[in-house]
Amino acid sequence: RVRTRLSGLEPLSIDDDSLFVYVGERTNVTGSRRFRRLIAEDAYDEALEVARHQVEGGAQILDVNMDEGLLDSAAAMRRYLNLMAAEPDISRIPVMLDSSRWEVLETGLRCIQGKGVVNSISLKEGEDDFRTQARLARAYGAAVVVMAFDEEGQADTVERRVSILTRAYRILTREMGFPPEDIVLDPNIFAVATGIPEHDRYALDFIESVRVLKRSLPHALVSGGVSNLSFSFRGSPPVREAMHSAFLYHAIQAGLDMAIVNAGALAVYDEIPPELKEAVEDVLFVRKEGATERLTRMAEELQGREAEREEDLSWRELPVAERLSHALVHGIDGWVQEDAEAARVELGRALHVIEGPLMDGMNVVGDLFGAGKMFLPQVVKSARVMKKAVAWLVPFLEDEEEPGESRSAGRVLLATVKGDVHDIGKNIVGVVLQCNGFEVEDLGVMVPAERILQEAVERGVDIIGLSGLITPSLDQMVHVAGEMERQGIRLPLLIGGATTSPTHTAVKIAPAYSGLTVHVTDASRAVGVVSRVLDPQDATGFRALVGEEQEGLRQRFAGRRARTDLLPLDEARARRAVPEWDGYAPPEPRQPGVHVLAPYPLADLTGYIDWTPFLATWGIPGSYPAVLDDPAAGSQARALMEDARTLLDRIVSEDLLEARAVFGLWPAHAVADDVLLFESTESEVRARDADGGGSASSPAGLLARVPFLRQQFAKKGEGRFNRALSDYVRPAHEGGGDWTGAFAVTAGVGVEALVARFEAEHDDYHAILAQALADRLAEALAERLHERVRTEFWGYAADESLDADALVSEAYRGIRPAPGYPACPDHPGKRIIFDLLDAPALGLELTESLAMKPAASVAGWYFAHPEARYFGVGRIGRDQVEDYARRAGMTVQEAERWLAPSLAYEPEVP
Repeated sequence: RVRTRLSGLEPLSIDDDSLFVYVGERTNVTGSRRFRRLIAEDAYDEALEVARHQVEGGAQILDVNMDEGLLDSAAAMRRYLNLMAAEPDISRIPVMLDSSRWEVLETGLRCIQGKGVVNSISLKEGEDDFRTQARLARAYGAAVVVMAFDEEGQADTVERRVSILTRAYRILTREMGFPPEDIVLDPNIFAVATGIPEHDRYALDFIESVRVLKRSLPHALVSGGVSNLSFSFRGSPPVREAMHSAFLYHAIQAGLDMAIVNAGALAVYDEIPPELKEAVEDVLFVRKEGATERLTRMAEELQGREAEREEDLSWRELPVAERLSHALVHGIDGWVQEDAEAARVELGRALHVIEGPLMDGMNVVGDLFGAGKMFLPQVVKSARVMKKAVAWLVPFLEDEEEPGESRSAGRVLLATVKGDVHDIGKNIVGVVLQCNGFEVEDLGVMVPAERILQEAVERGVDIIGLSGLITPSLDQMVHVAGEMERQGIRLPLLIGGATTSPTHTAVKIAPAYSGLTVHVTDASRAVGVVSRVLDPQDATGFRALVGEEQEGLRQRFAGRRARTDLLPLDEARARRAVPEWDGYAPPEPRQPGVHVLAPYPLADLTGYIDWTPFLATWGIPGSYPAVLDDPAAGSQARALMEDARTLLDRIVSEDLLEARAVFGLWPAHAVADDVLLFESTESEVRARDADGGGSASSPAGLLARVPFLRQQFAKKGEGRFNRALSDYVRPAHEGGGDWTGAFAVTAGVGVEALVARFEAEHDDYHAILAQALADRLAEALAERLHERVRTEFWGYAADESLDADALVSEAYRGIRPAPGYPACPDHPGKRIIFDLLDAPALGLELTESLAMKPAASVAGWYFAHPEARYFGVGRIGRDQVEDYARRAGMTVQEAERWLAPSLAYEPEVP
């Protein structure tokens, strides 16, 4: 009989006749707040009690995970396992080493006694890494958990789960001789009842996957992390326990061998109240419409907390100063003007209200935010309360204010630089600074250097903050710094935005200005930086520290640039990616030419929104939807998502924004690194050329010659290509006859009016929310349009059927690279797209720095070849810049300006 044999001090044998195996989950810093706190506080003796309770609760294996950003995970793993080994009642059972980092797993393998389990290995990084890790696990004598995860991402359908795990099983057993009984397959348990219809079948599909895997892959075990299932009901233990119990009951019948679960917190299946059991199984097995809503209501009834929360107005009985503080900390604006007036009457002056209870409340908000106990959405809601209170008090302030009185910790001027229209991040920084007592002067977007400096002087600000998203903004920041130096303005300069970095600030901006220049990573760091810059006690030491760090960055940058090994352009072209053109028939579009879809229905886009970047905008890291269940950020992420969906519903139902799209599909062929687009097919073009209608350099019917850039850095090893996007279009010398497309979309029509409406109501929270949603809708439109092009208009993937997660992970044929991004970092490509599509007719504009207006817009190219993939061009040499300038019809100096972030050399100063 084939058995899986594991051991601690005692053996554990698992076969078809064994009882179900419970893997204790609480010795996991990512799954247990208490365990994480004990490890972080160095309370290892108490942390051992967690393991002991798991064993006493019935766990037959212990899952140990130390993956936490602030921990030395390998050291923590080593220490904890060594302490466990000294406890016979704990170490008698096997250990499952759980980590996403191989070095941590290997540390654990060196410590455990007996035969444990590695959790996990997968095909995520390809077959070579998978084989290496499996080989090492076997050398250490361990079994392995194999996740249903491959190069394309996590599997969430039955077909993908079975396909990936079957592939992994065959590599292990057929190629490597790995004992099948030492393989534990994990087909991924995901959260159900999230409110997203695509998630409804996750439990059902997992159970079906278990049946298939047990039938088709002999002797392998199947496992899963059960607590993932119920994350939508965190805070409702009765519902979670019932979900786990019911799910396990049915999964075990399907063949599930083991599961990571809190063994001491499982309801007995037969003792689950019938109404709750029915509601749970309606969700798990997608039996009834409205099942999620019904279970949610039941959770609220079981807990009784929701009603209590709605009725708990006891804080309204507090003194007025405490009421104001409570409202600020909790973002409640319903009574704030009433309370602000009561405080003004009580304290005698409006200024005393602002400097007293309001600032006290905002100081609490600032402290909580700085300590990581509040998130940006909560801070912005607090600012909304503050603004409404101040708006009420302003008329009284104007009557009472005395000369020389100051109500702020400092005055900060913020601006998005000339040519750039993106300001969501800047707006959030402004709100956070205001919440911490700073007065903020926001000049908006597309602000030239002259106005920035003039306003800074006239308004008497203490510090200037510059923001930008697109790469040309970096040059504008250097220009502002140079103008500050020339005009003798000695104010601290803050630099922030998506394309900025500490290195660019140190290498390019700081040398242009002898004053202090500081890069600010995100809104959470802004308050600390501004406070130190403006603190007379700290400013000198802070400036010295920044100068020292920037000098180190400059030296490291110079060293990297010196080590950049570039190929001559001709050699890089010789190493181009060469798809197999023989036998390849370029797909002809069903509907070639230019097509306008305006207005585009917003309701068609909501299911295509990628919420991960939306949450990141608000400083909530992690992948959606998993972040909704994060112990630290999950509750705030869920609250933010609820607000976002509420506003999104209004935007869609009331047509508060308008989306528009245009795209084109044209005959094309490649010539070297250029792609030539034509108004007619290749055969028609050749016929006209034969009649004298064109020339080699400008053939008849030519619409555009699009120059692309090629990777030029030296790559070691055979079969590694120096890619350019033109490689994916059939070249003229191979017969041409290919097709290429372009698109431009926006979802920002109306956003300025919507934002202005919220700002007039002192509601920065919803103003920023509207901007962020417009951005996500524009990206969703780009995703949806690409899907329709693939399946409908071009039609080369007419049978494609992908869910939202597969679309986010780009599990489809073809790419849509955008100018300014790694595969085509040259922003001037937008001009060609706009000309080809007549994008201005849709209300789209390009600024002089080639930012798109409205800001919530996306433009790019379409490539359909099956081998087309995204890549980064990286650093390029002077020979390619000169060649690009010739092909693009611009001077070398112009090319160097547009390509500045990609240059591997320092341009000559004219």
